[in-house]
Amino acid sequence: MFPLGSVLLPGERLPLHIFEPRYQELLRDCLTTEDPSFGVVLIERGHEAGGGDARHAVATMAHIVAHQDIGDGRYLVECVGAERIRVDAWLEDDPYPRADARAWPDEDDTPVLAAQFDVLHEKIRELYRLIGTLAEAEGSEPPGEPAFSEIPADAGERLFTLASMIPLGESDRHDILSAPGAAARIVALTDGLDNITDIVRFRLQ
Repeated sequence: MFPLGSVLLPGERLPLHIFEPRYQELLRDCLTTEDPSFGVVLIERGHEAGGGDARHAVATMAHIVAHQDIGDGRYLVECVGAERIRVDAWLEDDPYPRADARAWPDEDDTPVLAAQFDVLHEKIRELYRLIGTLAEAEGSEPPGEPAFSEIPADAGERLFTLASMIPLGESDRHDILSAPGAAARIVALTDGLDNITDIVRFRLQ
C-alpha cells in the first residue's frame, strides 16, 4: 500500500518519485509480479514521509505502466488508477505499508438517468466558464473547454472520469471514491462541484 495526501480515482494517471527506502523495496517487489500494482490510499491524519499516519479504508489499485531508474535508488514511476478496493485490516508497516484488502465493485445498481448526466455536464461547463473568467481577470491562461466525447459508457466509471476533470478538494474526491454506487456517486460529485463553483463565484465578486 502507498499512503498519499491525495486521492487516486480509477482511470486517473499518477506520476510518482520514489525515494524512500521502504517504497523502493515496494517497487522492487511489485516489479517481480506479472501485473505490477499496489494500493493508493488517502492519509486521514499525519504525513506521507516517515510513517506513523492514519489511513482511510477505501483505496484504489495503481497499475505501474512505466518506470525509470534515475540513480541513487530513486525512480520515476507512472501509474494508472484501476479498480477500487476496501481495506479489511492494516498490517505492520514492515518492510512497507501493507493491508488485507479486497476488490470493492459498486454495490448499488440504481441507474443514473441520461438527464442527470446532461445536468452534470452543464454544471461542469459553467464551472469552466467561471474559471476562465477568473483566469482572465488574474492575467493567467484560461482552461480549455471540457470534452465529454471520450468518457466511459458505464455510469460509475463515467462519474470517476468527470470527477477527475474538476478541481475538487481531497475530501470531496474521497467521498466520490467511497460512494457505494453510481447513484450516490453523482450526488457526491454534484455536491463537490457546487462547492467549488461557489468558491470561484465568490472570488469573482
